[in-house]
Amino acid sequence: MYQTDPPRPPQETMPTMYDLPSELIGESGLPDEFHCIQADLLTETCQPQTYASEEILLASDLNLYYDPRHTLWYKRPDWYMVLGVPSATQQQDLRLSYVIWQEGVVPFLVVELLSPGTEQEDLGKTLREVNQPPSKWEVYERILRVPYYLIYDRYENHLRAFQLIGTRYEAISLPENRLWFQELELGLGLWQGSYQQTTGLWLRWYNAASWVPTSKEKAEQERQRADRLAEYLRSQGINPDSLS
Repeated sequence: MYQTDPPRPPQETMPTMYDLPSELIGESGLPDEFHCIQADLLTETCQPQTYASEEILLASDLNLYYDPRHTLWYKRPDWYMVLGVPSATQQQDLRLSYVIWQEGVVPFLVVELLSPGTEQEDLGKTLREVNQPPSKWEVYERILRVPYYLIYDRYENHLRAFQLIGTRYEAISLPENRLWFQELELGLGLWQGSYQQTTGLWLRWYNAASWVPTSKEKAEQERQRADRLAEYLRSQGINPDSLS
């Protein structure tokens, strides 16, 4: 494309999500069952008090393009949150990928679900090869400067958290395997329970009162509340069915 005078802004000249690949056939590291279920639980229970749902992007395995000098370089976080960007309200507006130079906002939080094959890169223990893209750790810490980076190892039931302090990630102490985000009035922690008919130790959001309930749990709470009310009415000689 030829240069104009004055130059056109990058938003008009750089590749958009429509120009960049959203998936590569045969690519390794695509999500397994655990990754899918865990990502669903993170998304369903993520209900910050300080942001409306339409002001937050919650993404799972959505390509994150981060370097305008290398427009085909990307990472694919297992789950991430971006604050202050509009979420799609129409199907045709759903993102094919998240392109930093178009969106202009870096993720607030990235969560990686540790796999044996990605452990070294996730923890920043791999060396960058010549003429190859940087590791996840380098991208999150040095290029995008993502404020929070969490890594959950389900094989060891181990949650690790890092916060960007200055130019480097520093490990955060996690009493009871929980981390509170004051910016969200919400926290992340390890919860033992059953989700999507699968019992285990899951990474889940909690608020100041309790674990944020899923839609199924909310429905069950409403049913129990209705049953208690009906029982009370019967004890007072009132047929609850006659009130409906």
